[in-house]
Amino acid sequence: MISMLRRGLLVLLATLPLMGNALAATSAHDLVKNTTDRMLADLSANKAQYKQNPSAFYDALNTIVGPVVDAEGISKSIMTVKYSRKATPEQMKTFAENFKKGLFQFYGNALLEYNNQGITVDSPKDESGDRTSVGMTVKGSNGAIYPVSYTLEKINGEWKLRNVIINGINIGKLFRDQFADAMQRNGNNLDLTINNWAGEVEKAKAESEKNPQKAAQNE
Repeated sequence: MISMLRRGLLVLLATLPLMGNALAATSAHDLVKNTTDRMLADLSANKAQYKQNPSAFYDALNTIVGPVVDAEGISKSIMTVKYSRKATPEQMKTFAENFKKGLFQFYGNALLEYNNQGITVDSPKDESGDRTSVGMTVKGSNGAIYPVSYTLEKINGEWKLRNVIINGINIGKLFRDQFADAMQRNGNNLDLTINNWAGEVEKAKAESEKNPQKAAQNE
């Protein structure tokens, strides 16, 4: 039986790329909705190639998703002030890149399993401030419906992705807990934790499969 996290992560990778070209929409809601068809059409057209050459798929994800992810903000949130204030600018930059790379590479294959079962974007919410959320539902291959909630912040006039809650699993909190645990195991060696982050993502996934309720706690 597919675990809750795997189902949730499939949803994440089926929808995270929808956050595409920030210049193509004037609102967070339109940003999600208007790029849905484009990304899924690209996946449908290139799926065979991507399965043969996953690196090309990871590059596509990075090209489409990378620019609209607030990697710097997410990295600081995952590290928390306790560790980020001790990190050099170079360490923060490296971790931001490793964070994106690990996410795209480790979970990229989950998106290749998505067969356009159905995605529905919720009605727009208030976007008058600098922070909002966009909800959607995704139908899984087994017919189950999975809720997704994106948190977005407006940075320099553009909406950027800050967090995702998928099927009740708070991805930001999950990674924060994993980073803190890794720092303890690594004797507070920041470089070691940063450079081995891909392995930590795997451990976070395994932890959520064993204890999904803990991973589902909100910020």
